[in-house]
Amino acid sequence: MDKIIILSAAVPLLAGLLMSEKKESLKGILLTKPFLSGLFIVMAVIQTGLNSSYYNSILAGLVFCFIGDICLAFFFNRKVFTAGLAFFLTGHLFYVVAFFSMSGVTRGTWVSVAATGAVSITVFLWLKSRLDSMLVPVIAYILIISMMVIGAGSLAWKTDFDLNGRLMVLVGALIFYCSDLFVARHRFVEKNIINRFIGLPMYYTAQFTLAFSVGIIG
Repeated sequence: MDKIIILSAAVPLLAGLLMSEKKESLKGILLTKPFLSGLFIVMAVIQTGLNSSYYNSILAGLVFCFIGDICLAFFFNRKVFTAGLAFFLTGHLFYVVAFFSMSGVTRGTWVSVAATGAVSITVFLWLKSRLDSMLVPVIAYILIISMMVIGAGSLAWKTDFDLNGRLMVLVGALIFYCSDLFVARHRFVEKNIINRFIGLPMYYTAQFTLAFSVGIIG
């Protein structure tokens, strides 16, 4: 029941955030985004009785992404945007630790390396000419989020865990990766509200999916 209440609260907050993004209303964004992002932390925390390394790492990742969300609200400020990338990068590192701590290296690791590597190189070539001083931070970010997907692929292959939990992790990581493509497109290629209308629902779907996974994997 608590989970349903949280998701029910998330839907109007997401709608309000999207409308605020469309109007480019910083006030509207700050009145919706922190509360919406806070809900994915609450979603993980309410799954009581958990004290595993997986739970702790996912929770830490959610918290760092929450801080990153606040920073990215000020996307027009390059320094704050860069700080947001740093917080998200740290959050992804915690996700990497969470996934690999449960899986180790599996056959899924090598499949994921090949697939993710090909996609990430393509993404980098797409963005490279537009990055200027953001080249190094973006390279670091691409590497870390790629490692997150690889870690999720590794865990998905680990049959010791419930299939639903493994699928949640893999789907959450993949949707997260895709949502970041729209962040990159918005910031470096074309500032267009369609990036927000597609990317933000994907992002929150990914975060809530990973938060849900602690109740199964954790």
